[in-house]
Amino acid sequence: MIKKLKTNITPPVTKKVRKTIKQLDKTRYDNYSWLKDDNWQIVMTDTSKLSPEINEHLHKENLYTEQVLEDLEPLCEKILEEMKGRLEPNTSTVPSPDHNYAYNHKYKDNDEHGVYQRFPIDQATRKISEEPQVILDAEKLSKLYPSYFDIGDVAHSKNHEWLAYSVDGSGAENYEIFIKPMHGQAHTTKIVKSNGEIQWAKDNSVLFWVERDDNQRPSAVYAKNIHDKFDAPKLIYLEKDPSFFVSVGETDSGNYIEINIHNHTTNEVWIIPADKPYDKPICVNKRTAGHEYSIHDHNENLYILTNYDNSTDFAVMHTSVNDLDSKHWNIVIPHRPGTLILGLRTFSNYLVRLVRENALPKIIIRNLNDNSEKVINFDEEAYSISLLTGHEYNTRCLRFSYSSPTTPKQIYDYDMYTHKRVLLQTQNVPSGHTATDYTCERIYIKSRDGSDIPVTLLYHSRFIQDGKSPLLLYGYGSYGITIPASFRTSILPLVDRGITYAIAHIRGGMSKGYQWYLDGKLQKKENTFNDYIDVGIGLCKKKYTSPGMICAYGGSAGGLLVGAAINQAPKLFAGAVAAVPFVDVLNTMSDSQLPLTPPEWPEWGNPLINSDDYDCISAYSPYENVTKNDYPPILITGGLTDPRVTYWEPAKWAAVLRENQKGNAPILLKINMDSGHQGQPGRYDSLKEVSLEYAFIISIL
Repeated sequence: MIKKLKTNITPPVTKKVRKTIKQLDKTRYDNYSWLKDDNWQIVMTDTSKLSPEINEHLHKENLYTEQVLEDLEPLCEKILEEMKGRLEPNTSTVPSPDHNYAYNHKYKDNDEHGVYQRFPIDQATRKISEEPQVILDAEKLSKLYPSYFDIGDVAHSKNHEWLAYSVDGSGAENYEIFIKPMHGQAHTTKIVKSNGEIQWAKDNSVLFWVERDDNQRPSAVYAKNIHDKFDAPKLIYLEKDPSFFVSVGETDSGNYIEINIHNHTTNEVWIIPADKPYDKPICVNKRTAGHEYSIHDHNENLYILTNYDNSTDFAVMHTSVNDLDSKHWNIVIPHRPGTLILGLRTFSNYLVRLVRENALPKIIIRNLNDNSEKVINFDEEAYSISLLTGHEYNTRCLRFSYSSPTTPKQIYDYDMYTHKRVLLQTQNVPSGHTATDYTCERIYIKSRDGSDIPVTLLYHSRFIQDGKSPLLLYGYGSYGITIPASFRTSILPLVDRGITYAIAHIRGGMSKGYQWYLDGKLQKKENTFNDYIDVGIGLCKKKYTSPGMICAYGGSAGGLLVGAAINQAPKLFAGAVAAVPFVDVLNTMSDSQLPLTPPEWPEWGNPLINSDDYDCISAYSPYENVTKNDYPPILITGGLTDPRVTYWEPAKWAAVLRENQKGNAPILLKINMDSGHQGQPGRYDSLKEVSLEYAFIISIL
């Protein structure tokens, strides 16, 4: 017998402190802005500095949620064990060759973080040794960080003698960088506020990283000789525009250090010869609003993936490293509307692109010696493909992964010369998995304006299409992010219990090309929410489910989607889960001091200076649009040290929802007091939060 939520527990009452906000020619009021700690920047790195009043309130909210969900604990434990049973205890990634060694990551029984290791490669036979060398024991290292532990990056030097790695010990995404000989003791570099990225120069001494500023924005690239304790960090690049973030890496061949300055719609790339790390960076092409590009080097030339000259779904162009400006670019692969080029990668003799057409991906390989092309296709109705990054450039081996909602992940090596495909690894499900027990279906549902919205469905073979089945409707719909139709063992406890899992590939993502994204942002943002609701209604009409039998589910910007949908159509849903939800959009986009606000203006609009943007955001922002209503049960989660969706957003939203709740369904808030946006990062620890969400979903459906 499935236990239900307790509805006889008295929820905490959130104090009201009316704040009047005058902006442009408009006035609004906020009763719960006091939940934002005045010293939030300090709280991100030291949670003990949180205001006692706010701390007490959040603990009351957590206690209330715990009490309401108390009877679900046995179900939660059962789901957790089911999910653990589907994870292979001793799993590892396929070793990735890099000349003398092949590197991988491995979990042992009960590991949360595992170990990083390498295997010597016989240079005569190119065979990998069966005896691994452990180069970083992350499981042992995690014991030094009792509250939170996350590895940001692990990078070996070009000569394989040194290892650099970064650690976040708070969840605020400030990473400390450590350095160690491959088989020696680690020591700190005293770099404590990086974004986690690490890049070695070719001299095996100079290390590049990105520093965060006082507002948590990755804004500057530094480099230093990490073997010389007297060498002071050198500023390589400083971004003064707070609306752009900075990242660092290397080009496909490894011949250049690459600095990328970007927001969601515009970027700029600078390069430095990797063997001359202190040379002045060279700009490939100066930023122009709306122009996005990436570079992929090949000998003395660059292939450029770009939306230049109205190439909405991107084209591939070519130029010499001596003629970098876009006026010198020549078309290699022209723009084809509706065929989105997702990614590009160069090898010594091949050019590989990943494209998506009609919501399905495929890989296209071009031989650069004769320009012949080969397409790698798959036959399932919905599936996911990913190009896997390797260390070697002078190779004819392409590694990629494939999965579908019913097919566990498979790792392949593909010989780009012979076109032979070798299966290296298939995801093992220890508790068993029979693909024929499940059905994956790709359907299309008409939106209210006539657009065809792709929907991926996963249901058990016992499913009967009679409108009586409960359904979990997942969506995201922002930043152009497309939710892949991939294999997820964690969703199977719901499907096994007769709940259909549906992914709505709504506008704001790029399932149907870049225009699909443009049609779900800024002044067209309402399309995202309308599509999601229309998918729910359409699934009812097609008798996959019925009104009041759907649970809405989304996280971060997907939490915004959930909030907007619940406001517009509360009777469509049996309940909702909003994980770290971005729901206080108008206030957040009006606070230029928050880490993500300036870079997010191209996505949402700037309500500080643009009245139309203000009105548009105000019309859909979940926090501003809560009304007296009979809301279904809602589970809201957040993280105290989250720099992306700050803790006060879900806290304020829970308060205003509860204030306006006409029914007796509980509005639950669970703030993780020891983590940030991603929750607990451990392999099993992360499942505890998921099992709680799923127990909630099962109980309401």
